[in-house]
Amino acid sequence: MRTLDDLGDLGGKRVFVRVDFNVPLKDGVIADDARIRAALPTLEELRRRGARLLLAAHLGRPKGRDPELSLAPVAARLGELLDAEVALAADLDSVPDGDVVMLENVRFEAGETKDDAELAKTYASLADAYVNDAFGAAHRAHASTHAIAKLLPSAAGLLLQREVETLQGILANPARPLVAIVGGAKVTDKIGVLEAFLDQADTILIGGAMQFPFFKAQGHQVGSSLCEEAGIEPARRVLAEAREGQVRLPVDVVCGEAFDASTPVTHVDGVDVPDGLMGLDVGPKTAAAYAEVVKSAGTVFWNGPMGAFELAPFEAGTRAVAEAVAETSGTTVVGGGDSAAALAQFGLEDGVTHLSTGGGASLELIEGKTLPGVEVLQA
Repeated sequence: MRTLDDLGDLGGKRVFVRVDFNVPLKDGVIADDARIRAALPTLEELRRRGARLLLAAHLGRPKGRDPELSLAPVAARLGELLDAEVALAADLDSVPDGDVVMLENVRFEAGETKDDAELAKTYASLADAYVNDAFGAAHRAHASTHAIAKLLPSAAGLLLQREVETLQGILANPARPLVAIVGGAKVTDKIGVLEAFLDQADTILIGGAMQFPFFKAQGHQVGSSLCEEAGIEPARRVLAEAREGQVRLPVDVVCGEAFDASTPVTHVDGVDVPDGLMGLDVGPKTAAAYAEVVKSAGTVFWNGPMGAFELAPFEAGTRAVAEAVAETSGTTVVGGGDSAAALAQFGLEDGVTHLSTGGGASLELIEGKTLPGVEVLQA
């Protein structure tokens, strides 16, 4: 990929920077500014090089110009972090000439998600160079992530560069053993990742609701657990293709009668979930065994929680894995919003080597797919 160094002298030039500021808002207040902070190194480096910044980002999935999805709170928070005035442009026809300007939510523009060439020309007319630092949107071919990069001198920002190099490095040249921890709800969402790790990983640890299609594929009872029927055949295929001992499944389950923090908790010593119960976490034996595997790893990739960690009675499995990931001396890469949320909940964010900002983008990169926002920046 082209990097910031390929852009040459940026003194006095305006750089259109696509960032990922799709932050959670609650009553107009930013609940978590991690994505804004993640972009600061690139923004500060560009300013150090004398560039004026024109920032572009999306927020949510608006239908038209939804004032509740305005980037005004984001511009205000960025101004605090940069200790600089960040002007918000109401529309593309009235962009102020400041040192740091933020465009309003690009998804307010009808052609943004269609990778519209005319919209990209309008974007390009506002700047002298283009930088993409929005890894979380790099798997989308949109006007602000793809088409514009063809019209201006373009490069990857520091965050995007690090994300791509780190994630590609997991599969290209990992320190061994390579351990993949894959959780979450659906096997079908992660089948590409599982297949990629079948070729590369020494051990794959399965958790979350996606364990139940694996159990069902083996003929076990799953009770009223969340079990994706469409995931049963892919799970069976993964088990058939795996080397002996490569894929490890839970050996015990923590169950409840309902998805509720007040539900009675039952530990099942085994994997057959009785009728009337749903599995909501891996059991303590599984958590301990998984933690031992993780602690001895040379490289760890973790995507997806082990259970319903947001409910206190069912957080133990995810906590045990998170603590093991934080304690290992190997390279640790965590991708996906839920895994990142778990790390934050347990105060372990600083214990990992790399916390990816892109859920879908990180998975697609691991799967070996081409990301449009990355491909267009390749020299």
